[in-house]
Amino acid sequence: MQRALKVKSKLENSKFAKLFLLFATMLGTSMVIGDGVLTPCISVLSAVGGIKEATSAMTEDRIVWASIAILVCLFMVQRFGTDKVGYSFAPIICVWFSLIAGIGVHNFIKYDPSVIKAINPKYILDYFRRNKDQAWISLGGVVLAITGTEALFADVGHFSVRSIQISMCSVTYPALILAYTGQASFLRKNNHLVSDTFYKSIPDPLYWPMFIVAVLASIIASQAMISGTFSIIQQSLSLGCFPRVKIVHTSTKYQGQVYVPEINYLLMLACIFVTLGFRTTTKIGNAYGIAVVFVMTLTSAFLVLIMIMIWKTHILLIIAYALIIGTIELVYLSSVLYKFDQGGYLPLAFALILMTIMYVWNDVYRRKYYFELDHKISPEKVKEIVEDMSTSQRLPGLAIFYSELVHGIPPIFKHYVANVPALHSVLVFVSFKSLPISKVPMDERFLFRRVQPKDIHVYRCIVRYGYKDARNEQEPFRELLV
Repeated sequence: MQRALKVKSKLENSKFAKLFLLFATMLGTSMVIGDGVLTPCISVLSAVGGIKEATSAMTEDRIVWASIAILVCLFMVQRFGTDKVGYSFAPIICVWFSLIAGIGVHNFIKYDPSVIKAINPKYILDYFRRNKDQAWISLGGVVLAITGTEALFADVGHFSVRSIQISMCSVTYPALILAYTGQASFLRKNNHLVSDTFYKSIPDPLYWPMFIVAVLASIIASQAMISGTFSIIQQSLSLGCFPRVKIVHTSTKYQGQVYVPEINYLLMLACIFVTLGFRTTTKIGNAYGIAVVFVMTLTSAFLVLIMIMIWKTHILLIIAYALIIGTIELVYLSSVLYKFDQGGYLPLAFALILMTIMYVWNDVYRRKYYFELDHKISPEKVKEIVEDMSTSQRLPGLAIFYSELVHGIPPIFKHYVANVPALHSVLVFVSFKSLPISKVPMDERFLFRRVQPKDIHVYRCIVRYGYKDARNEQEPFRELLV
């Protein structure tokens, strides 16, 4: 407890620490958004590229344009929400995991069951001794086998924690282990096919069914990252770290299921440009690896803070976690950065642009808020201003002033009085607040408080919305005031 309080106190009192954490958070957020661009590109392009095994008529250009067509369709259906899209995806992903697991077992038995020895850590040490620098560089490709795990956090907004744990441990992870083991067994006998192992290792009768399911699975993988991007933008928006965009909640059950129209179309355009510009999964993979490992590393770093300040984990466990996980991730990070000039610059360029936008917006947002907070008008001053107005200067009707402040009168009121020689008979200062529930009943939406004395007719009003409440309706302020 004392350790947590000390860390919290140091962070709160250090301007550098707060600025560093802000930049680190924005970097991680920007990388996740960049991940939301790269995941659809590499997933769809790699899946569609498998058709080359069936026909030579599919040139690189045709594969690229087919991938773009699929991406456009994917982004067009986002407005229907994860709930509706997910119902059609769930059976497909179950078939996908069943197929890759089954093919993995088939290849494992058929080609070389001795690959099971790879679970012995001795072999990875031998690999590094034998290949030295090349082994380290190859980690940039190895990391692509675990992509997607960096975005598991986003699924919490769409599904329960328990459902994610069950599906990951009982379906996803076992299926992937079987698939990779089968591919390793296949490569033991066909190491010249390493560049296209997935499709080459599929038995001929299953090629077309597997191709169709692979394309559909790539769409689902893309959907997961797109949904994650929407979620993290919503969270950034609520913290004043992102420009205001329209947030559409597509579910009454889960607050995290959101759709952001502007971001959806920007992501679509970015995916099209990346697919047209890079054209191959190799170059996109270099960029993808950097985005993924950056997100993982930053997530682990923030998790250490959570372990100290919130979970209050034993210090030895924290040190062990930081040393083991941190070392592994930093090794991977150094490897993927080696390919910076081979496409790896893309997520960093994305991050730089997004961080600039987010920082400028957040800085202006904070300056505005603190200005209002520091210069808010006291009730006594409001009384003085209103009483200075003669009766002839009080117009019939209602005047509404918007402010982020929940308490106090915003300084804009003083400017208004200085420039407008009259006041309405009733003044209402309104603040809008979002609550983490789907709907707020109309009789509980408005909280009014009268600014004393009563005869000046000045009110504070907090308007509370749930995430499914429409905000464009005509709110009955006048009736509720009366």
